[in-house]
Amino acid sequence: MRTKILISAAAATLIALTGCGTNPTREQIGTATGAVVGGVVGNALFDNTVGTVGGAAAGAVIGHEVSKKRR
Repeated sequence: MRTKILISAAAATLIALTGCGTNPTREQIGTATGAVVGGVVGNALFDNTVGTVGGAAAGAVIGHEVSKKRR
């Protein structure tokens, strides 16, 4: 089970980073990282698709907000 999660996380990261034609911004990196970590945590806690997708969505939002430049 863990192997599938790690392979899925690696694939999602590669897809997210490959889709960027230019260097990704801090916010893009934070969003992608948060989505992957959130998806893994959501899957570990709830062990279902809803938990994984919900965790990925929450992680993406949190990762984006944390990586914003503060003025």
